[in-house]
Amino acid sequence: MKLKVKIVGPKVHDIGYRVFLLKHAMNLALPGLSTYNWEEDGQQEVIALVEGDEARIAAFLQTVEKNKPELAEVSKVTFEDYDDDVGRTSEVAMFCSFVQLDKAIPLLLDMRDDLKEMKGDIKAVRKTTDSTLDEIKGMREDILPGYAMQFRQVQVDVRAIKNRLGMS
Repeated sequence: MKLKVKIVGPKVHDIGYRVFLLKHAMNLALPGLSTYNWEEDGQQEVIALVEGDEARIAAFLQTVEKNKPELAEVSKVTFEDYDDDVGRTSEVAMFCSFVQLDKAIPLLLDMRDDLKEMKGDIKAVRKTTDSTLDEIKGMREDILPGYAMQFRQVQVDVRAIKNRLGMS
């Protein structure tokens, strides 16, 4: 049995729909699957050509009608009989892997460059932090002798107040 499944909506491209379809086809051991993005009348479409026994295709259709990738916006799902060739599911798996790598590599390179830039910023912050800490330590050493004398005076004053109140 062969079917053409058409998933139409304002957002069905660039959200992992073909990988989603591949995962479900593989879970059902469908031997044939071809997928591609299409656009018609200003609407995005994902086309899936599936081949397999009737029960597996019925399960696949049920999944596709009830589920979608998280970011997808689907208007309708249609299916019709299909008579031409359908590629092997394993070929789609390989193709999807390459498509995802093609998208991921530029992002990973940008992240690498951003991390390199951040490392330089972190070194500058550490240098500034170290000098600031040294400055604070110096101020604390300057304040400490006077602070100790003030603290002793406060203790003397508290004892005197307690004595007057009869709390000693």
